[in-house]
Amino acid sequence: MSDTKQIVVTGQIPEQGLALLREIGEVHVFDEATTDHERAVRLADADAVLTRLPDRVDDAFLAAAPKLRIVANVAVGHDNIDRDACRRHGIVATNTPGVLTDATADIAMALVLMVTRRLGEGERLVRSGEPWKWGMNMMLGTGLQGRRMGIVGMGAIGQALATRAIAFGMQVVYHNRTAVDDDVKTRLGAGLVPLDELLATSDIVSLNCPHTAATHHLIDATAFSTMRRDAFLINTARGPVVDESALVDALDQRMIAGAGLDVYEHEPDVHPGLLDRDDVVLLPHLGSATRETRSAMAELAARNVAAVLDGRPPITPVD
Repeated sequence: MSDTKQIVVTGQIPEQGLALLREIGEVHVFDEATTDHERAVRLADADAVLTRLPDRVDDAFLAAAPKLRIVANVAVGHDNIDRDACRRHGIVATNTPGVLTDATADIAMALVLMVTRRLGEGERLVRSGEPWKWGMNMMLGTGLQGRRMGIVGMGAIGQALATRAIAFGMQVVYHNRTAVDDDVKTRLGAGLVPLDELLATSDIVSLNCPHTAATHHLIDATAFSTMRRDAFLINTARGPVVDESALVDALDQRMIAGAGLDVYEHEPDVHPGLLDRDDVVLLPHLGSATRETRSAMAELAARNVAAVLDGRPPITPVD
């Protein structure tokens, strides 16, 4: 019997990652043409699986892959992976932190600019062919200089966003489970505040925290009632951190000024109450969508697979 390692990839990833995997073993990439039977056969023989955010890795998934040693998630988030199930099955779970920090922070800042300066609305006007004429009161937005950005989740992405906000002349406060290191605090000049204070005093509230049981619907009707009426919500974290129905209600009641979203509660579905609004910017989960970043994510996932199948510790374990 061949001892060639069998590696399953649940969907297309950049070639750089696939090339590294082919050096380790035989690679099987699922696509839309892959049948359920083929998937079951490949998983049953798999030593490693590279998963993506749409893939739910739970007891049923792991039971179908009895030879599995590692699940390498090609994402920094890992709420699609049941970590307790992985532990029960003795399987290592990894993710890809660090390599998508700047790309995601860029998208968050882009959403800030789009929603405060009404850029999506303006582009739609030009593309519509409707006549327009420049005027002093035309499509006025909100400036950022001197405003306060409140960052919920001051990890690597939150810190990268803080750097960008400061470059735009903003003041930064943050809410986190723990305070940042002194050197980060000195560099950013950002203060740790309770969530209620952050919501009540920030002009921009940016969500950069993981989705956990503690952060599910963290931004709900109560949170929106605490926010300023001229504040904007930005979410590049995970969709379920926001109660989208409560967001629609808050916008309808003008409890906040607008929102910029790259992720959704029931992705890829978007609450219908958000789709036709000019005070909301909607992106299709583009946070890490640069060629450089996606390639780096795939390469890191592949290097995690190589390490574990070689008997070495994973590079970036989820835990």
